[in-house]
Amino acid sequence: MWTAVADRDPAAPGFRFADRRCIVSTEDEPALERLAAALDLDGIVSPGTDWPVAVAARIAEKLGLPHPISPQTAVLATNKLRQRERLAAEGVPQPRWQVVTDGTVEIEPPCVVKAPDRQGQKGLTLVRTRDELAPAVATARAASRTGAVLVEALVDGPEVTVIGFGGRSLLVTDRVTAEPPAFGVALAHVWPSRLEGQTLDMARRDASEGQTLAAAERAVAALGIERGPTYTQLRVGADGPEVVEVAARLGGGHDAELAEAALGIPLNDWTIDAALGRTALLTQCHKPRLGGAVTRFLVAPPGVLERVEVPDGPDGVLRVRIYREPGFVVGPLRRGADRVGAVLAVGDSREQALARADAAAERIRFVTADAGALV
Repeated sequence: MWTAVADRDPAAPGFRFADRRCIVSTEDEPALERLAAALDLDGIVSPGTDWPVAVAARIAEKLGLPHPISPQTAVLATNKLRQRERLAAEGVPQPRWQVVTDGTVEIEPPCVVKAPDRQGQKGLTLVRTRDELAPAVATARAASRTGAVLVEALVDGPEVTVIGFGGRSLLVTDRVTAEPPAFGVALAHVWPSRLEGQTLDMARRDASEGQTLAAAERAVAALGIERGPTYTQLRVGADGPEVVEVAARLGGGHDAELAEAALGIPLNDWTIDAALGRTALLTQCHKPRLGGAVTRFLVAPPGVLERVEVPDGPDGVLRVRIYREPGFVVGPLRRGADRVGAVLAVGDSREQALARADAAAERIRFVTADAGALV
């Protein structure tokens, strides 16, 4: 098997693992279609980025290649407005929402204002007061591809992520997020979730399942996702879990690595199999291999990155990923792309795994030089 990896950045970290490097934007659909046809591929997939999920689905259909989801389903998975409409039609619990074009915002703060057709927190603002609404709408409209803006009520409660595959939930993690101005940016994904306690046996699906898992599976089914990876964000408020977003991809919390550490589930292999039209064996029972696992993201001080010092240890740290090379200009933490690395740690309990991840993060030193005024 060989892989061709596309990215507009010649220094993209994934290129080191590729057999063929293709320097082209994953949003340049015509160029990608020509490239895919010329390479005579057996499958095409966007495993970790939202908008190109629909691009890959459309190209696969045109070239007669297998793909985990159809172009129609891909639209629901990548356009937040279309997703909200489908979830509402299917009665899936979700926050109150409103699409704003030129009219008045009816949802009172606290609320979240976002561009419905962007990813990575582009155009997203947490609005706490009425005075903040107009600037937030302007920010989202500037980022939106169509000019439409989506406003959602902020559910007061913890945020969790359900990692799934083939329409089934595999495990639940607590999503620890940053406060403004980096609202919505995950600082850590912690397993098992305090809400669920332990991952459910996949071979026994019965009425004892938690509300969170059930809500996630209803949302995935409502969008028509029957194959491939899924990543569902929920907030659990006074009325129970409400679906914030569903993505037809692997999550940005190094979900595949975390799932393999926790349960021995090879999500990366399954995702490749789905892209090639193969069926993963989801009927087998996967039991926890350890007591806790944590993906803990790393943040560097703003400036020009000069070097990174990564000492050994402590025990339980399986992997340290540094995303940025020297010379990269580090900005303030505002979006997921501003993170500079991640630590994967495990332990006999979630508390021990989290403590090990925090200890490892504190030992890593990012040396940056003044880059002037960063905006």
